Amino acid sequence: MKHTTFHKAFKLNNNSFDAIDDLLAYALYFSPEIHHFLEDWFSEKEFVVVKTSGSTGAPKLIQLQKKQMQYSALATGDFFQLKEKKIALLCLPIKYIAGKMMLVRALTLGWHLDVVNASSNPLNTLSRNYDFTAMVPLQLENSIDKLHLIKKLIVGGGLVSNNLQEKLQPLATEVFGTYGMTETITHIAVKKLNRFSSLRTSGIKSIYRKEHISLRNTGNNPFYQTLPNTIIYKDERNCLVIENSKVSNEVVFTNDVVVLVSDTQFQWLGRLDNVINSGGIKLHPERIEDKLSKIIVQRFFVAGIPDEKLGEKLILIIEGGSIPIDIQKANLSRFEIPKEIYFVDNFIETATKKIQRKKTLDFIFI
Repeated sequence: MKHTTFHKAFKLNNNSFDAIDDLLAYALYFSPEIHHFLEDWFSEKEFVVVKTSGSTGAPKLIQLQKKQMQYSALATGDFFQLKEKKIALLCLPIKYIAGKMMLVRALTLGWHLDVVNASSNPLNTLSRNYDFTAMVPLQLENSIDKLHLIKKLIVGGGLVSNNLQEKLQPLATEVFGTYGMTETITHIAVKKLNRFSSLRTSGIKSIYRKEHISLRNTGNNPFYQTLPNTIIYKDERNCLVIENSKVSNEVVFTNDVVVLVSDTQFQWLGRLDNVINSGGIKLHPERIEDKLSKIIVQRFFVAGIPDEKLGEKLILIIEGGSIPIDIQKANLSRFEIPKEIYFVDNFIETATKKIQRKKTLDFIFI
């Protein structure tokens, strides 16, 4: 694979290109940001410098090998059966890895790629049908009414709430949740969020197929399935460890607490750095939020704040105006019931619309 060229079938906004210079000239006219990335991509450097999103810490710059980005593109194309001339939509910011990889996939696999502004409602003005796109949960939520335009969609950059998953069940679009990070060049594992009867089972362990019937009935698939060449295991903290030399030269030690279902499957429980120790009971915010999402429509999260008696006190923060909440309907254990509820007009977010929990808490309490 060479990064000094692109697939002959590649199109950008319905335009074909005979040479790199032609593509760069069009990109400069169309989007200086895309032009900057393409200049970097077609340069003699073997790597691309990418900024992490900063959702769990300060954003940082890391180097990603171009050949590994190309392999990631090929793995995605193979897993989702997306060959050349497929029509794809880029509606994510090009400054982050998810946006960059949509462009790399198109260049590598020969897709016909349309680019629209990375707005919260990217399908609003579109009428064309697409084979594939990637969104964040907010974009997915706002695109439900026009999701029939998309055949397959991956969603990352945040959790998909139970309420949103329920909206996905009757849709023809195949929607997949993804697990990954900048260091692993986006996703290294996916899980179905709807249309379980059409779940692709090739290469998936028997335990996943046994779950197939119950998952189709509940509309809830808790397991992530790894992409090929990915080795997973847990460290002494019960956090996921990832090895895949095709996309990373280093072993990736995450802060994600998981349950290993098989050699290729895991259930994500939450972030270790989000764990709340309340009176000696360890609480995973993400598990509590999963239950609360059945009764709360607005964006929200739970967190722990200092408490003299408990060490940390569990609280619930909801975005928007004050509303009545019937906590009993969420089927929480007595330890999982928030001690206090706070309402805030707007959460503090990253550029990719991820909630910055710590900064939001600081805004409320400092």
